[in-house]
Amino acid sequence: MTDSEYMRAALELAKQGCGKVDPNPLVGAILVKDGKVIGKGFHQKYGGLHAERNALADCTESPAGATLYVTLEPCCHWGKTPPCTDAILAAGIRRVVIGSSDPNPLVSGKGVRILRDHGIEVTEGICEKECDQLNEPFLYYIQTKLPFVILKYAMSMDGKIAAVSGKSQWITGEFARQRVQQDRNRCMAVMTGVGTVLADNPRLTCRIPDSRNPVRIVCDTHLRTPVSSYIVATAAKVPTILATCCTDAEKQVPYRKAGCEILMLPEKNKHTDLKALVTELGAKGIGSILLEGGAALNWSALQSGIVNKVQAYIAPKILGGAEAKTPVGGLGADSPDHAFHLTEPTVTRLGSDLLLESRVV
Repeated sequence: MTDSEYMRAALELAKQGCGKVDPNPLVGAILVKDGKVIGKGFHQKYGGLHAERNALADCTESPAGATLYVTLEPCCHWGKTPPCTDAILAAGIRRVVIGSSDPNPLVSGKGVRILRDHGIEVTEGICEKECDQLNEPFLYYIQTKLPFVILKYAMSMDGKIAAVSGKSQWITGEFARQRVQQDRNRCMAVMTGVGTVLADNPRLTCRIPDSRNPVRIVCDTHLRTPVSSYIVATAAKVPTILATCCTDAEKQVPYRKAGCEILMLPEKNKHTDLKALVTELGAKGIGSILLEGGAALNWSALQSGIVNKVQAYIAPKILGGAEAKTPVGGLGADSPDHAFHLTEPTVTRLGSDLLLESRVV
């Protein structure tokens, strides 16, 4: 097998940590000796051993002289666990092959330098694009301290997110809905607007067995979320934040009693200041957000500059209706030149549906 093939195998291992390692990155590692895999590991949970140490613990024979394939530059500092560079040196590993560089100021090139200073051959940038993509949210958050925001919506082929009656369940099929559940498990938080809560009464939980629920965030400028809604009723079990500008302490009481956290924010353009919101969420350690809002919130999020990536699920259906809602509302751009520009999308087929994913330029 080639370096790239071993690295892609390590990437598949890394994915097994989804929903368990935040705010740490997903990392996989494979040890190869004399053309044979002798150990595998991945970062399994926050606070647990890193991928390199798990791979060493899994060894079927001495790792001395082996090659280590790891999707992210090995750490060289004490955190919840000891430096992985120490374990690599102690094991007598001959060569280390790395996918992504770690932009964390505590690591950032220092891990590679330590290994090379001790005579270990280091090869960098193998499957770098795939490794970077796996940890998009981590790489963004570690450099900015702001959450990586993914704006997600499902629409018909004529660009409608609901029928003219307002009904939206279900536009896409089962495979697409399962992918959304995977992203809810992957992201640290899911965010919506009070309009969506009033219209759909969503749970915004993850329905994958043995998964974790994301923190739920409702943008609710005037605190209109019904106390009887699923989100409030289950706030004692699933962390729930109401982002509001409402200063009425008495109005906040039933939400606090139900277990909701009230996050007071400044008002901007008659709505909750979304830039201030993501700054507060980043300070709380929330590094990734799946934005599942309606047309108004989606426009506000784009306009405020908080969106990093757009996911458009497209179903082969035509709903029609001049009044049927589209994914992004608001004032809109006054010309194509003033549109929000996106990178060339990746396209994934999910049953009969398509998923287009682009970064915001």
